[in-house]
Amino acid sequence: MLKNKKRGSLIIISGTTCAGKGTVIKELLKRNDNLCVSTSYTSRAIRPGDIEDVTYHFVTKEKFEEKIKNNEFLEYACVHDNYYGTPKKEIEEKLKEGKDVILEIEVQGAKIVKEKLPETILIFVMAPSMNEVKRRIIARGAETKEQIIRRFQTAYQEINEIPKYNYVVVNDEVENAVQKIEAILISEKCRVDRIEEISVENKEEVLHELLMDKKFNNEIKEIK
Repeated sequence: MLKNKKRGSLIIISGTTCAGKGTVIKELLKRNDNLCVSTSYTSRAIRPGDIEDVTYHFVTKEKFEEKIKNNEFLEYACVHDNYYGTPKKEIEEKLKEGKDVILEIEVQGAKIVKEKLPETILIFVMAPSMNEVKRRIIARGAETKEQIIRRFQTAYQEINEIPKYNYVVVNDEVENAVQKIEAILISEKCRVDRIEEISVENKEEVLHELLMDKKFNNEIKEIK
C-alpha cells in the first residue's frame, strides 16, 4: 500500500502575452477543489473592479519595503514604480494543508522561486502561433502600435526561457489546455519521491512478504 506525502505541490504557470493563462487557471480552479491561487502583494493603487485580498493584497510602498526587509517574499519585482511580491508564509501554510498552490508569475520570478524551492512544477503556456498572439492583441483593441511591438519583443524573450520549464502547454483551446495541465498534475502526484511510505495491508501482500523471507522458507523446508 502506497502512502503519498500530504504536502501539496507548488505550481508556477507562466506564458507569453495573450496566451490565455488567466482563463486556463480560472477553469482549473472550477474543476479542482484542491487547487488554489496565491494572492500576491502590491504597492499599486486599487483600481475599479479590484477586490481587496482577492485581486491583490494592497499595501503601501513603505509597508511592502518593510516586508522585503523581513524576508517575507518568495520573489518580488518593481514594475513601473510599483512593487509586486509572492508571499512566503501564506503559500507555506497552504502547502502544509495539502493544497496545491498555483502562482501566475513571469519567467524571472519563476526562476527565483525554482532556485529556492526546487520541487516547484514549472508550466509554460503559449498561444498556438505568434500570428494568433497578434490576432488576440488586436482583438483587445487597447494597444498602440508601439505597445504591440513591445509585447512581441517580450514574448520572444519569454519563449527563449521555455527550456528552463518542466512542461509546455499550447493553449489552442481552453479545454485541451486544461486537460493537459490536469494530466501533468496527476502524473506529478505519482512521482516516486512523492511516496511517504509503503505498507502491507492485505493478505496477498502479507503472503508475498512471507514467501520472500528466507527464514520463513527455511522453516517450511524443515517441516517437509
